Amino acid sequence: MLVLLPPSEGKATGGTGRPLDLGSLSRAALTPVRARLIDALLAAAASDPAGLRAALGCSASQVADDTALLSSPTLPALARYTGVVYDNLGWATMTGPARRRADASLLVASALFGLLSPRDRVPAYRLSAGTSLPGVGPLAALWRPVLEPELAAARGLVVDLRSGAYAALARVPSAVQVRVLRDSAGRRTTVSHDNKWTKGRLARALCEHGARTARDVAEVARELCDDVEVDGLRVDLVLHGLASARGG
Repeated sequence: MLVLLPPSEGKATGGTGRPLDLGSLSRAALTPVRARLIDALLAAAASDPAGLRAALGCSASQVADDTALLSSPTLPALARYTGVVYDNLGWATMTGPARRRADASLLVASALFGLLSPRDRVPAYRLSAGTSLPGVGPLAALWRPVLEPELAAARGLVVDLRSGAYAALARVPSAVQVRVLRDSAGRRTTVSHDNKWTKGRLARALCEHGARTARDVAEVARELCDDVEVDGLRVDLVLHGLASARGG
């Protein structure tokens, strides 16, 4: 089983590990694209910092993370990302079989690194899937030729929890696609907090219980939502009143 997670704009600062070593990251086939993107970020920061800030949609202080990619300390990927998905995943609190399954099964989709395993050590950075990076252009054209074969080679079940922009970096036609929908008087919509909360909890539950099929995923998800609907490789988690009690 593989579970594809969305990344988070929020990232923990600092770190305790040595600076980034691309050779130490899992999935070595992705190293050339990772290196090209880092080179492009550093070149843009040096030659056109205003243009880079505009492309990234952030302030001068926020883009500072990208100028220090090769010198700043690192953290394991699942300690680096923060926010609703990762708070509800709770990787740091997993033990025993759940932790072992998490370390073997979870992959974070990353605009900069492609895919990250939980223990891959990375610095804080700023780059989102929808960015058109100076010197590179749209990221999907760069990532698809390497990410799609990498994911196509995966054995067993793949559960796709990525958001739309990250799913566009690599299509996985054989994956179970999970949607979280709020139903209000028969009208179904996607609500960001509900989506992130539920997907974080689902990822944790999959690590705790495992899954081999779309229907296994649906069974694991039943305690997290009001209704579950399965249509082939699509699993819809439908929320009515449940999410209103969550807070946050």
